[in-house]
Amino acid sequence: MSAKISPLAGKPVPVESLVDVAKLVTAYYVDIPDPTVAAQRVAFGTSGHRGSAFDASFNEAHVLSITQAICQYRKAQGINGLLFMGIDTHALSEPACASALEVLAANGVEVMLALNDEYTPTPAISYAILTHNRGRSTGLADGIVVTPSHNPPRDGGFKYNPPNGGPADQDITDWIGATANSFLENNLDGVKRMAHARALRAATTHRHDFLSAYIGDLGSVVDMDVIRSAKVGMGVDPLGGAGVHYWARIAEHYKVDLQVVSEIVDPTFRFMTLDWDGQIRMDPSSKYAMQRLLAMKDRFDIAFACDTDHDRHGIVTPAAGLLMPNHYLSVAIDYLFRHRPQWSARAAVGKTVVSTRLIDQITARLGRTLDEVPVGFKWFSKGLLDGTLGFGGEESAGAAFLRRDGTVWTTDKDGLTAALLSAEITARTGHDPGALYEELAKIFGAPPLADRVEAPATALQKKQLGALTPQQIASTELAGEKIEGVLNMAPGNGAPIGGIKVVASSGWFAARPSGTEDIYKIYAESTQGPEHLQRILAEAQKIVDAAIAPAASGATAVTSQTG
Repeated sequence: MSAKISPLAGKPVPVESLVDVAKLVTAYYVDIPDPTVAAQRVAFGTSGHRGSAFDASFNEAHVLSITQAICQYRKAQGINGLLFMGIDTHALSEPACASALEVLAANGVEVMLALNDEYTPTPAISYAILTHNRGRSTGLADGIVVTPSHNPPRDGGFKYNPPNGGPADQDITDWIGATANSFLENNLDGVKRMAHARALRAATTHRHDFLSAYIGDLGSVVDMDVIRSAKVGMGVDPLGGAGVHYWARIAEHYKVDLQVVSEIVDPTFRFMTLDWDGQIRMDPSSKYAMQRLLAMKDRFDIAFACDTDHDRHGIVTPAAGLLMPNHYLSVAIDYLFRHRPQWSARAAVGKTVVSTRLIDQITARLGRTLDEVPVGFKWFSKGLLDGTLGFGGEESAGAAFLRRDGTVWTTDKDGLTAALLSAEITARTGHDPGALYEELAKIFGAPPLADRVEAPATALQKKQLGALTPQQIASTELAGEKIEGVLNMAPGNGAPIGGIKVVASSGWFAARPSGTEDIYKIYAESTQGPEHLQRILAEAQKIVDAAIAPAASGATAVTSQTG
């Protein structure tokens, strides 16, 4: 089960690996998906519909169909306010936005596009929705974010955020997906559309300054004054993403020492270093993708990066280098609940079932309630909206938290505020988050080690895994310890986790099927060192394979989070 790391991982992108943008955009318009092929149908995962025009899985027909389905969903739900729409810097985002606008305008939807066609981070869309809806019960706004997140340059993505500002719940995406697929099956019959030039001139198409509105209010969620007073030297790599022009404006507006190491936008993302598998992937939690910023780490007190739509963060310190997401989440939670006196005493901590157990221990020490939910940020949106959650975080480097006064900031992941919080922590405590994590880990004993592996699985096996019950797990021991619990429902809200979690005293594993690939994922954690962790992973695969026979096999480690 050793990691199959590409020999090109962490190295500059060879020319032959660059996407041909002209061919990609041509495929977007020319290739027609076949709805009888499962891989070419609309399929919403935890973060919207994603695919590539080269695979006929993200083409104009998909976007037109999804957008018409969203229009019909809005009408059925009585959502008749503004629709805020933004794009990231992937090559397919701009044509997809143009296609969507043609449908939205033809359906009479009041659309807010970015002023000067600026790229727009996911959290800026969530912020705009919530700001508009504050105090309203009618005329509610919602939004669309055109992004495949940190996926490779050949991919496109399309996300819908309802009036709560967060990712749409599964019942919403199921309805939108089914409706969109019916349009695909009927050659787009029923899809309303007008010419793009006419849609841009439509009385329902407006411009909104997402950048100024979001940046002007950042001080309400992060203490920018303490960062400025402490003269914290910050470096940021936008990774050529949607927040590329936000950072310099933040530095100017708040007069902080923040250097943007690169403002290059290039849809081939040729400036990246290759990820673990030799692919270009703008993942700020990957040491392979973050080589540019890691090489500069000693120039700054704290440095950070965000993914392409700026909803994920990566934190870099001079001594620790790139922090594992679980490590930074732990430090952020411990800090926030000690330094936000205006937050409600009842505000809870939100984590997913595959996030570190250290968060459980920190939460207990803080005297707070833990809300452990399935994978997917949508599970945190309601709590962040009403203030019953102070913080929600995922092991995949996504987090959001309340304003300093305890009211909602965003209900979707926000990489910018998570990054800037690292500077506030450094300013106020005199220690960077890497050093603070070492202190935290010592308080609770041996620091936990985590890893994740993937194994091939058929559609039937994925379905079986998603429906597993504790009674189907025959094993009584995990890596030499008695199994203390087997879960298929999240402890925080009783929702199905879409898989299984097995817990012992010194470690745990969770297994869940991928929503977009023919694989399943195993997450594991141990407090007894790397050998124990690998033993958990090996036994986990055997346990899962036995439960979803005929067995899937051949798991390979892909994302090491050890350390």
